[in-house]
Amino acid sequence: MRHSDVVVDHSAGVEHYPGESRVSVKPVDGAMVCCGIYGVFEHTGMWVDGHIIELHGSGLVKAVSPQRFLNDRSGEHIYMLCDKDLQPLVADGSAERAVSRIFTYIEYHPWGNNCHRFTFDVATGQKSAVCSFYDFNVAVNRYFHRRLYWQPVSIPRIY
Repeated sequence: MRHSDVVVDHSAGVEHYPGESRVSVKPVDGAMVCCGIYGVFEHTGMWVDGHIIELHGSGLVKAVSPQRFLNDRSGEHIYMLCDKDLQPLVADGSAERAVSRIFTYIEYHPWGNNCHRFTFDVATGQKSAVCSFYDFNVAVNRYFHRRLYWQPVSIPRIY
């Protein structure tokens, strides 16, 4: 099941949810990314230097490869948050904030203090009450004042 088969509500300021567009984009440091989890949930993180900085369920913030980001999840693709011109949305200092959090621990809670809150906070430098993918999209839409487009990432081959 594709994400686009499940989600039809575009009220969060999202024009294309993950899976609704096949036009891929090149990854950009500091951009927000997501993948699907069992066709029901999404996992978010931040692209930096060929890795994705994520909040793991253990509470550890770590940098993982794109392949590891997708491992043990249902998604086959990573999606990057872009504007209508398919330019990744990147706030000043987002990559640096994300890198500074690697190997730190956060009191993790799946319905409250989770990957969506972590990603929004490091992306914008603002503390938030974001706790769901819907809330995440609403907050990002308000922050950037733009419609959101989740585009598949063209991941560079690793040899």
